[in-house]
Amino acid sequence: MNTRPDPDDLLERVMRDEDRQARGRLKIFFGFSAGVGKTYAMLAAAARLREQGIDVVAGVIETHARAETEALLEGLERLPLRRIAYRERELPEFDLDAALQRKPQVMLVDELAHSNVPGSRHAKRWQDIDELLRAGIDVYTTVNVQHIESLNDVVGQITGIRVFETIPDHVFDQADDVMLVDIPPDELLQRLQQGKVYLPQQAEKAGRNFFRKGNLIALREIALRRTADRVDADMREYRADRSIAQLWQTKERIVLALGNGAGEEKLIRAAARLASKLQADWLAVHVDMPARRRDSLAGRERIAGYLKLAQSLGAEVATITGDELAPALLQFARSRNAGKLVIGQRRGGLLSRRRLFSAPDLQQQLAALNGELDVYTVARAQDKSAADEALHDRSERSEADAMLARHRTRGYLWASFSCALTTLLAWALIDLLHPANVIMLYLVGVMLVAMRFGRSASALVSVLSVLAFDFFFVAPRFSISVSDVQYLITLGVMLAVSLFISSLTARLRRQARVAMLRETRASNLYMLGKELSALLTLEQILEIGRRHLGAVFGARTAFCLPDSHEQLQQAVAVSEGAADAHALKQIDAGVAQWVYDNGQPAGRGTSTLPAASALYLPLTATMRTRGVLVFESASGEDSGLQLALPENRQMLEIFCSQIAMAIERLHYAEVAQDALLTMESERLRNSLLSAISHDLRTPLTSLVGNADTLAASPQLDAEQRSLAQSIGEQSQRMAGLVSNLLDMARLQAGGVQLNRQWNALEEVVGSSLRLLQKALEGRRVEVQLPAGLPLLRFDAVLIERVFANLIENAVKYSPAGSDITVRALSEGGAAVRISVSDRGAGFAAGIAAHAFDKFTRGDNESSTPGVGLGLAICRAIVEAHGGRIWIEAGVQGGCVCFNLPLEPQPQLPPDEEFNDIQDPNHA
Repeated sequence: MNTRPDPDDLLERVMRDEDRQARGRLKIFFGFSAGVGKTYAMLAAAARLREQGIDVVAGVIETHARAETEALLEGLERLPLRRIAYRERELPEFDLDAALQRKPQVMLVDELAHSNVPGSRHAKRWQDIDELLRAGIDVYTTVNVQHIESLNDVVGQITGIRVFETIPDHVFDQADDVMLVDIPPDELLQRLQQGKVYLPQQAEKAGRNFFRKGNLIALREIALRRTADRVDADMREYRADRSIAQLWQTKERIVLALGNGAGEEKLIRAAARLASKLQADWLAVHVDMPARRRDSLAGRERIAGYLKLAQSLGAEVATITGDELAPALLQFARSRNAGKLVIGQRRGGLLSRRRLFSAPDLQQQLAALNGELDVYTVARAQDKSAADEALHDRSERSEADAMLARHRTRGYLWASFSCALTTLLAWALIDLLHPANVIMLYLVGVMLVAMRFGRSASALVSVLSVLAFDFFFVAPRFSISVSDVQYLITLGVMLAVSLFISSLTARLRRQARVAMLRETRASNLYMLGKELSALLTLEQILEIGRRHLGAVFGARTAFCLPDSHEQLQQAVAVSEGAADAHALKQIDAGVAQWVYDNGQPAGRGTSTLPAASALYLPLTATMRTRGVLVFESASGEDSGLQLALPENRQMLEIFCSQIAMAIERLHYAEVAQDALLTMESERLRNSLLSAISHDLRTPLTSLVGNADTLAASPQLDAEQRSLAQSIGEQSQRMAGLVSNLLDMARLQAGGVQLNRQWNALEEVVGSSLRLLQKALEGRRVEVQLPAGLPLLRFDAVLIERVFANLIENAVKYSPAGSDITVRALSEGGAAVRISVSDRGAGFAAGIAAHAFDKFTRGDNESSTPGVGLGLAICRAIVEAHGGRIWIEAGVQGGCVCFNLPLEPQPQLPPDEEFNDIQDPNHA
């Protein structure tokens, strides 16, 4: 067995080491819950580094007011936090630019899973840390087990609390060092009661929910297992880097060797039970030996089914290539650091009777080669169905043997012809050639036959060459006897060298064939990725994908893509010729739609709708499923087997992933282009509105003033005065529209700064009603504000504008003389909900979704003046205050609601002081 290190692995290792040297090192302090002491352990480690003279800076440290943790920060340089404005507040955040400029040797950044404030360079803190690492800065950080993405849902099911701040698993796996910070659950609960984890009121609530002893025990086990998996991965990487072949049985891992005979299900289930009992990982592997590849179609289908069954029972499946079964299994087990090997017992009886001089069975070979692995032998099933399958397999194998026999016969004939031709050539040149050169001619013939016809034909030509050389060129000639003993050594060496050359040539021929197949597929995958990265249209992506799938798999394919209603439509080929030669014309639309909706494969070779003639695979990209690939092998009856083989299925899934990513890239490029055009059109429209509004405001103001002056003139009669008043009213309305346009442009441009003050809601409602006295036309407005409504912090001028617009809309779209109601109530201490309702017909069906968009008008307002900006301005103002506005459904008439956040109330002076201040006679 070859134990030399792979040159490609050595080169990859060197490049990986160079990358590691250029990057900083990441150390994660890992715990199963808050309060176990991760930050404390990180600061203690930083203190030890400072004692060694290492430059350490604290970037972000969350002490949660714990005295012990605060004490460790004394004397440690702390990086000032950056203040980021968000929703009228300034929030502290890690200053990445300052950290890169300071560039210490070690940076402390707490809470790896933290989400940054919108407006930061990166959305997540782990991305900030990755930039620090690329700059060569070592980073110490902390994280809890519930923040790891793959464990998030598991922890949520145990605790009943879902955490939304997570990190990708690769961030944790690629850390240079992980330190588990662990304490017993009882001690953690005691710390919680003592107020060392949260403040007393928070601790009481946490103890009733997350911090239950059962939860903590389960989380502790998950954290320990995740850490053990991480350590096991580090150990296997260490063994691989140093080419250590010896097993280190630090973790139970089982390898099951699968054959292609009937009844292997018993082995699979036995291995699954053994792995479950030992709490071990297990792998199912099939060794494909080109030298013995005489498997029938049924045998190849069975091995594909066995691998699928093992995978469904939790195994990692693999198909490897090897010349000999036992060495290949041992090498695979050592590479995966597996200490146990499960094999099937050799069957006895008539069906598997072996010849007298048979080779040792697998168990004997493993015993001879292995001194480390524990080998478990499991009896195979011997029921009637298994025997029938074996008989059927034997009948199919006899057909394969017949084909192989014909190939061998052709090889034997060419071997005989080659020996005869070499003999004639050597006899013609006998006077010119030394006997040693004659032997060289025969060896050339042996090599040529081995390259073309394999081992058996080359072995025959080796024996024939030795006999021919002895008969024609060794004295006495034309006789098999040898007079000189030296020639016996020559003939023996010639036979050994011939057999060695034939065996080596045949092996290299098989390996070259396998390598060429793998190289062809890898080259096609590379070319597919290269071509897809440069394509700009969907049609080109589908054509390239179809062509490469046909070249690699010899298959007919079709693509089904969703329309705007999420219904799949078959994508039509855009060109004739090579692409259409691989196009599949008939597909099952129902199966394709199911695959798209569920994101799971179906059809031939799967457990879902296996009777379908084609395989349906989802084109799954990063964000969502982008379509469905319909794949049908052109090899007829063998197509199901081709799709079921793990290596073929894996390659096909990689192709699907590449095509899906290309479609998603094109989609987001179109989205970005549309967004850019929308932004440009919005900017142009806002600039135009702003310019028009400014230019119209002055003449409109002058027109309103002149109309009022003219209406007040005593020289006009009643008709002229009425006309002047009408001109003033229409000018005033036009001025209001211009003001709306200008306000909308300013709000969209972000040019409005909120002047937030503490206000009573009833005062703003009253001032709005006073402004609308003329528009109300004597209507009754019912204001329902409960006593004791808390103060709100908002911009009174803008909120007054919100009330004015909502009430004005209610006047416009409700019957004359009907009532309008303004209500307010507190929503659980978090916000105040305000509603403005009327007795009109309400909003038209389907308009609620876009009623707050700019220039949107109701279906029943064709004769009503306005440009559709009132509700858009209301939404912009309310959202600027951190609130939300919506249309209330299911009520009679029209009802628009909005809420404003409720903040902690300001401290008012005592009543006595307030009265003293208000009393002017107070001395």
